[in-house]
Amino acid sequence: MQAKTVVVKLGTSVLTGGSQFLNRAHMVDLVRQCAELKQRGYNLVLVSSGAIAAGREHLGHPKLPNSMASKQLLAAVGQSHLIQVWESLFSIYGLKIGQMLLTRADLDDRERFLNARDTINALVEHDIIPIVNENDAVATTEIKVGDNDNLSALVGILCGADTLLLLTDQPGLFTADPRNNPEAELIREVTTIDETLRKIAGGSGTTLGTGGMATKLQAADIARRAGIEVIIAAGSAQNVVIESVSTSPSGTRFVALPDALENRKRWILAGPAATGEIIIDEGAVQALQTKGSSLLAKGVIGVNGNFARGEVARVTTQSGTLIAKGLVSYSCDDMRQIKGMHSKQIGEALGYDYGSEVVHRDDLVMMQD
Repeated sequence: MQAKTVVVKLGTSVLTGGSQFLNRAHMVDLVRQCAELKQRGYNLVLVSSGAIAAGREHLGHPKLPNSMASKQLLAAVGQSHLIQVWESLFSIYGLKIGQMLLTRADLDDRERFLNARDTINALVEHDIIPIVNENDAVATTEIKVGDNDNLSALVGILCGADTLLLLTDQPGLFTADPRNNPEAELIREVTTIDETLRKIAGGSGTTLGTGGMATKLQAADIARRAGIEVIIAAGSAQNVVIESVSTSPSGTRFVALPDALENRKRWILAGPAATGEIIIDEGAVQALQTKGSSLLAKGVIGVNGNFARGEVARVTTQSGTLIAKGLVSYSCDDMRQIKGMHSKQIGEALGYDYGSEVVHRDDLVMMQD
């Protein structure tokens, strides 16, 4: 039987304990837990924040301008320092590690996505633990994933993970902000992510959102659609990594959707950022959600943004609810011309025809449960 793979995402707050220094005592305990899972036959992948914090520590907390260049300087210094710390701690248990630094550009391009997938799988197959981080030393706003929660979901897709463990300074997702509501209760299991849950996580600007719970919910939604179980738990909880593979893990468990996406659709979900929006009518919404149909021009009532043929666009309702993401068969300019038309009218309107579907079902990822 193939070994199961667990991706463990470690935030800066987990690695520092809220201080200005890496908490090596806690880091070695996390490594101990990873080593135990390895002994049990699991594959491990770490997504580790902390490069900038490690850079500040290594340089003695210098006073630097609040600029992108300063952050990239700290990341450049800190990334090598951080990986040295991880290497020394894993070597205690005789485990080898390999560093992977990614940007959004590595995931947007299909060939680079496959190369990254092959690299991470090769490391795992040779019993080497990949330690992944965003390449902050060179990443610009345009090519940044932006946060390691979503990066960890994309890494989970790359390596075909079974479980994604998001470790944070919170015990999990609560029914309200536990810091100011004593009646807030920990949500133990989530099977559906809806607007109510997004508001709880910070979609409406709550303090939980500023603490990063909103991005964790985004990451959980991406991963579970790829068939990955997700757990949000406190990094300080005893044996939290080991318990992630038990039947009753710590924190909040997000159940993976039963129909995992095939590889091409996983890339659509994980890779290219949507560059535009296709607004569809209620009939098209029903056809996509209940009939498994492709999106036809007749159901399109509006087009926002700019996209070329073959790029990814969001598909939304008139009220703005995200229904799907997909690779478009027509550019935004073409789609503005043919929206609302019957398929047989497309060739006459444009002078050419790329098919009756503006987004084929095989290139469409549904984003509603």
